[in-house]
Amino acid sequence: MEDVLEIYKRPYDPKQPMICMDETSKQLVSETRQPLALELGQPQRYDYEYQREGVCNLFVFFEPLRGWRHLSVTQRRTQQDWAWAMQQLVDVHYPEAERIRVVLDNLNTHTGAALYRTFTPTEARRILERLELHYTPKHGSWLNMAEIELSVLTRQCLERRLGDRDTVQREVAAWEAERNQRASTVDWQFTTADTRIRLKRLYLVLRS
Repeated sequence: MEDVLEIYKRPYDPKQPMICMDETSKQLVSETRQPLALELGQPQRYDYEYQREGVCNLFVFFEPLRGWRHLSVTQRRTQQDWAWAMQQLVDVHYPEAERIRVVLDNLNTHTGAALYRTFTPTEARRILERLELHYTPKHGSWLNMAEIELSVLTRQCLERRLGDRDTVQREVAAWEAERNQRASTVDWQFTTADTRIRLKRLYLVLRS
């Protein structure tokens, strides 16, 4: 826990950016009947019946100190999908960075082994040497600021019926562009000192 909080305290460094990474799923749902057209003074009206169209996955990369984020929509959330997303982070979004500090949840797909299962050993090693992975503790995913960003995304963009992955990608891209233009960020206040006071029960108590 303290490892993540100490990373959050470090000043902005474009050569060693701090990125929060997370993922979520979105149930794809299409209409079975055409919704009624919007009318002045009337809420949106649509039929309760809908058609399930499967599920897609969203990866989010969020750099709070720069107010930048990027989301990609994938069909699945496998180790390979995560590995490709990390390769894009290194080569497309931060090609000039010497080292990228990544805060992420401790899932079995978020490991260096996933890179070796996806790429050649040489390529996997190249990507890993550019990354510095910092995992949130078990039951401590709330420490990941990317979760806050996903919560905003859900409320502002995803809490409605979207019928296919292409539609989700378009809507998410528009949301991303608007948030990046405003450089929206997170006012993080929780510190290591707060942890030792509020969560002292989680620390080992040494008795003489």
